[in-house]
Amino acid sequence: MFSFLKKKHEQLIAPIDGKVISLDDVDDPIFSKRKMGDGVAIVASGLYVYAPADGQIAVTIERKHAFGMVLENEMELIVHVGINVNDPSGNGFTMLVKEHESVKQGTPIIKIDPQLLKDNELITPVIITNPHCFTILNNHIGEVVVGNKSTLIEYY
Repeated sequence: MFSFLKKKHEQLIAPIDGKVISLDDVDDPIFSKRKMGDGVAIVASGLYVYAPADGQIAVTIERKHAFGMVLENEMELIVHVGINVNDPSGNGFTMLVKEHESVKQGTPIIKIDPQLLKDNELITPVIITNPHCFTILNNHIGEVVVGNKSTLIEYY
């Protein structure tokens, strides 16, 4: 009875390899105080950033290190690779998609220069910018995830 009221259990797949940490542990108050929204961060160890779900690329950043997505369920996401990296030229990143492009979960979005990864700890927040519309059930903090394979956030 009332099964139409039940929300569908969904998930975001890890966009990059690494260890999941709490936003509380991110050394940037924009993220740690959740001013942009809620989510997690990944201490990245991979060279590719993948779409964590099906949706559309809403915005890409000129320096090629971040993108925003709107998912098919209207969730709005920001993935910001290496918030602690000073790369003003953006040469350490290659954006593989264009704004307004539709993508499927697992589509490669950003390629990271291996030297940049070797020289830096790439803290990568994955932020739900409209968290009031969703309930996070599990965020896998403390786990090591594999980009495009491991579940990062479970929600409804």
